[in-house]
Amino acid sequence: MFKEFKTFIMRGNVVDLAVAVIIGAAFNAIVGSLINDVITPLLLKPAFSAMHVDKLENLAWNGVLFGKFIASVINFVVTAFVVFLMIKGMNKAKKKKEVEEVPAPAPAPTMDQELLTEIRDLLKK
Repeated sequence: MFKEFKTFIMRGNVVDLAVAVIIGAAFNAIVGSLINDVITPLLLKPAFSAMHVDKLENLAWNGVLFGKFIASVINFVVTAFVVFLMIKGMNKAKKKKEVEEVPAPAPAPTMDQELLTEIRDLLKK
């Protein structure tokens, strides 16, 4: 049973998934900070001062905290855009690597090779 568990854990996709979850959590913290500490205050500062609110999460109307919802939507959009850019860059690098790996076509036969081919074909007849 321990041997099977070790085999399961050491499979590439399980390790890759664990790494992706850990990096995703760290990435989420970075994007959250970017949104909460940089983007939201820069874009919404005039609206905040008009509504007498210091943070988007505190924005409410009759007890409905719609500021949290707006913050979540902004967080999702920015995260999705950053992931899109990362995937786009990875695909571009992958295509570039594939282009580099494609072998060059064989050069056209020389006059000597053409003559030898004709002689071979005549000898076969």
